[in-house]
Amino acid sequence: MRVLLIGSGGREHALAWALARSERLEKLYIAPGNGGTGALGENVALDVSDHDGVADFCTAHGIGLVVVGPEAPLVAGITDRLRAAGVPVVGPSRIAAQLEGSKAFTKALCDEMGIPTAAYGKFTALAPALDYLETRGAPIVVKADGLAAGKGVTVAATRDEAEAALRACFDGAFGDAGAEVVIEECLVGEEASLFALCDGESIVLLPPAQDHKRAFDGDEGPNTGGMGAYAPAPVMTAALVDRAAREIIEPAIRGMAARGTPFTGVLFAGLMITAEGPKLIEFNTRFGDPECQALLMLLESDLLDLLEATATGALSTVSPKWRHDFALSVVLAAKGYPGAYAKDTVIGGLDTIGSDDVVVFHAGTRREGDAVLADGGRVLNVVARGATVAEARQRAYDAVAAIDWPDGFCRRDIGWRAMAGTD
Repeated sequence: MRVLLIGSGGREHALAWALARSERLEKLYIAPGNGGTGALGENVALDVSDHDGVADFCTAHGIGLVVVGPEAPLVAGITDRLRAAGVPVVGPSRIAAQLEGSKAFTKALCDEMGIPTAAYGKFTALAPALDYLETRGAPIVVKADGLAAGKGVTVAATRDEAEAALRACFDGAFGDAGAEVVIEECLVGEEASLFALCDGESIVLLPPAQDHKRAFDGDEGPNTGGMGAYAPAPVMTAALVDRAAREIIEPAIRGMAARGTPFTGVLFAGLMITAEGPKLIEFNTRFGDPECQALLMLLESDLLDLLEATATGALSTVSPKWRHDFALSVVLAAKGYPGAYAKDTVIGGLDTIGSDDVVVFHAGTRREGDAVLADGGRVLNVVARGATVAEARQRAYDAVAAIDWPDGFCRRDIGWRAMAGTD
């Protein structure tokens, strides 16, 4: 089968790595790819915002499956155009992608289906939002309704901080994404991520994972796209996974189908494990990054089979096999990230790393001859597998130490919650 993978980050390198292991894969194209994906397939300079052009490429190259990595093309409706052209695609329709594209859309579905989530209000003007804030106080969460590249959420410890976040949204800091704002209660507990492959009716759960959003050790500093992850997350016991599936994921799938807009693709439930049980923080409509990198290190089954079943309504016929191990991913980012950072710095030592248990996935990189250059904020993902979280973490950080990149940094405490009390 010929496959087109859309995206350029560490998630896409991990997907390419897993797809390339399939005996059924004839040819893999990655659009646009990065400095690592070219070793697994052909990087192609497609404009993924040109949906007609992507559909024409698929027709001309006999593409049997398209896998969409990032959220922006999904929210823009690329899957609708591909399905109209008869191309199987992993990802929700434009309407179903509003589960990620609009916080208010998701909250309405939660109300409709009784999905446990934070109490909230939604606003299109500053004055009523400030009135609501006055009644609720702090801590409180302010969210730009639309996609804001992971920067539209503020967990405000004080009323002044919340007001500043509201003013930023309505003053245009996030463009159209901030034209509507959702204000939520601040849930207390431990966060976890639960992913499900969905074909509109059936679901297949993946192992639970846990991300690390803050830039620095001890969960300090600004929020980022993710500085590391591990799976499975011990906080998500089998009973909690079952409960989250029954109370959150399954009702969402039923609700979307009942609306006539069935959800197909990857549904990512960001959860808070509260004293009352799991509650939904947000839905994403694609694999998480960097959770995906850790999860795919645990997959024994053929990813191409799973994704094809997702795209063609055949999930009830597959049952993936997972390693009984742990996997942990450490993100190496450019110094200054998530703020301003330098590009084109040289990364060395990568050719000394690589085994069955340790893989380096490229994210923001590009190649110039034999050199690998940093070309983004989150630049590399070092992922390791082990019998315990401690073993996976040790292997990952040993590999990090072998990378020669003085212009990068990483957190040194990935997996700390799982390690607490085990040292």
